[in-house]
Amino acid sequence: MNNHKYTTDDLLYLMARLRDPQTGCPWDIKQDYASIAPSTLEEAYEVVDAIEKQDFVHLKEELGDLLFQVIFYSQLGKEENRFDFSSVVSDLVEKLVRRHPHVFPDGSLHSKIDNRHTLPTDVPIDVKARWETIKQQERDAKGVQGLLADVPLNLPALSRAAKLQKRAASVGFDWDSVQGPIAKVREELLEVEQALAANDMASVTEELGDLFFSVVNISRYLKIDPEQALRKANLKFEQRFHYIETHVDAPLSETSIETMTKLWDEAKDLAKICR
Repeated sequence: MNNHKYTTDDLLYLMARLRDPQTGCPWDIKQDYASIAPSTLEEAYEVVDAIEKQDFVHLKEELGDLLFQVIFYSQLGKEENRFDFSSVVSDLVEKLVRRHPHVFPDGSLHSKIDNRHTLPTDVPIDVKARWETIKQQERDAKGVQGLLADVPLNLPALSRAAKLQKRAASVGFDWDSVQGPIAKVREELLEVEQALAANDMASVTEELGDLFFSVVNISRYLKIDPEQALRKANLKFEQRFHYIETHVDAPLSETSIETMTKLWDEAKDLAKICR
C-alpha cells in the first residue's frame, strides 16, 4: 500500500497528464464540458447517497470523485484560456468573504477582528436577510433580470420548485401558515379529479403539475427538503416491495394482489417494530 500523501497540485498535474494530446488517455482527451456534465450530476448524487446512508468510508471516495469533476472542468478552462483551478478557488473565496460580512467585517479573509462573542441573539435572522441582499446585489451586477431568472433550469424538478418558492418567499410572497399550502393541495387534488372526470388528459397533466408544486410548498414551508423526503419514500417502497419478492412462493406475476397486499402490510408492521 502506498503511504504517500498526494496533494491538490498532484491532482492538477495528473489531470494535465490525462489531457496531454500526445501521451494522455484517449477517453479523457476527447471529453468536453457537455460530455462530462452527466457524470458531475451522478457524482453529486453519490455523495448525497453516501451521506444519507451514513457511509462515511465511501463518502471520502465520493467526495474525491466529485472534486475530480471540478478539476476536469478547470483543466478544460485552462486549455481554452478561460479560467483555471486557482481562479476558481480565488473567485470562490472572494465570494464567500463578501457574503459573510458578519465574519469578515473589513472584507478581508485574514481579518484580525473576532466578533463571534458580540453578535446579538437575533443574528441568524439578520444573517439570512443579509445573505439574500448580497446575493441579489450579485445578480444585479451580473445583469440578471428578475428574481427567479437565474434558478437553473436543469435542477431536479422538486428542487427547482422549492428554490423558486424560496426565492419568492424571500420578498414576502409566501403563506401566512402551513395551512395555506395544505389547503392548496386539497384544491389542486380536486382539480385533478375534475379533469379526470372530464377525460381531459392535457388538463390532468397540468393539474398534476400544480399538485406536485403545492406539495413541495408544504415541504419548503416546513424546511423539509422535498428531494430528500421523496428519496426516503422511494427507499421505503423499495424495501417493502423487496419483502414481498422474498416472501412469495410463486412468481410475482402469478401472485394475487391480496397476497401481495398482505405481505406489504407485514413489511410495514416490521418497519414500525424496528424503529
